[in-house]
Amino acid sequence: MDLHSKYPGIADLRRAARKRIPHFVWEYLDSATGDEMTAKRNRTALDEILFKASILHGEFAPDLTTTLLGRGFPLPFGIAPVGMSGLIWPGAERMLADTAKDIGIPYAMSTVATQTPEDIAPHLGDHAWFQMYPPRDEAIRDDMISRAKAAGFSTLVLTVDVPVASRRERQTRGGLTQPPQLTPRLAMQVANCPIWLNGIRQTGMPRMKTLDKYSDFKGQLPSTEHIGYLLRTSPDWDYLKRLREAWDGPLIVKGVTQADDAARLQDEGVDAIWISNHAGRQFDGAQGAITALPHVRAATTLPVIFDSGIESGLDIIRALALGADFVMLGRAWHYALGAVGKHGPAHLADMLRKDMEANMGQLGTKTLQDLPHRLL
Repeated sequence: MDLHSKYPGIADLRRAARKRIPHFVWEYLDSATGDEMTAKRNRTALDEILFKASILHGEFAPDLTTTLLGRGFPLPFGIAPVGMSGLIWPGAERMLADTAKDIGIPYAMSTVATQTPEDIAPHLGDHAWFQMYPPRDEAIRDDMISRAKAAGFSTLVLTVDVPVASRRERQTRGGLTQPPQLTPRLAMQVANCPIWLNGIRQTGMPRMKTLDKYSDFKGQLPSTEHIGYLLRTSPDWDYLKRLREAWDGPLIVKGVTQADDAARLQDEGVDAIWISNHAGRQFDGAQGAITALPHVRAATTLPVIFDSGIESGLDIIRALALGADFVMLGRAWHYALGAVGKHGPAHLADMLRKDMEANMGQLGTKTLQDLPHRLL
């Protein structure tokens, strides 16, 4: 049985991954914050975007190629940053970077990954992005971006929707600390996931290795108050200006949901806008992210990237039809790793490609640029 027969959708990968990842790690990956209503609104808002089917177009193969920031891509989606990827699945950062390189899509590595930029350097392709949670100390900031550039990251992503730590109640109840510490309760969960445990034995207990250089803190912190929060600041517009001066490559700002912010970001010289509500992990009173997309699109001529709630190729089509130039997924790649291991991400990419092609065939849309015309 091939992977498409066993795991035809992201939901299938999610179910399988849940059985192979310890519960406290699963709660870190799969949860949102509060009552998780923003996460639910992300899904509901996407489901409300409908299309007009079309007939009698003859045989054709949809063209999924696109350009972003002056670079060509074979597919209009990539791998979003997820903190502590290597906790979710041992070796995740390397596996995801390898997949992105093989396919030719962006891989965005988090500041709070379990590997350093130097660790990942041999695995990076031509489309490596480094996501930054802004350090308070500008010397640390400058050193961090110098390390990213030297490792081969060409694009910097500043995340701005985490001004304070969120509550993430499910995650907290799960018992995760930073760095992770196996209490008897958590050790029992790990014992039920032998493949995950064997991987951790090879990689070691994950920690936020990029930050080791900047702090000698050795204590134990709640997962929502980890070492990253001791170093980072809540950036303002002046911080953005100084970062723009310090980084001479493409700069993306992630976490935008308001049109007036997008317009000002363009004036400040950023190169792309990334619409995201952090998949509901930060604020439970937010609108569905896709609801913000048309308004942000109308406010800027910059490229617009979208994430939050994407669960299929059809969802990618929905975002592109409403004006996104590119779509990023985070959790789904980790479901794929949990379900299948290192071959999971490539399977997910192929699954999403096939789903996009099937739906574009129903719409009679031969290119991504045709999609807006089929909106209902």
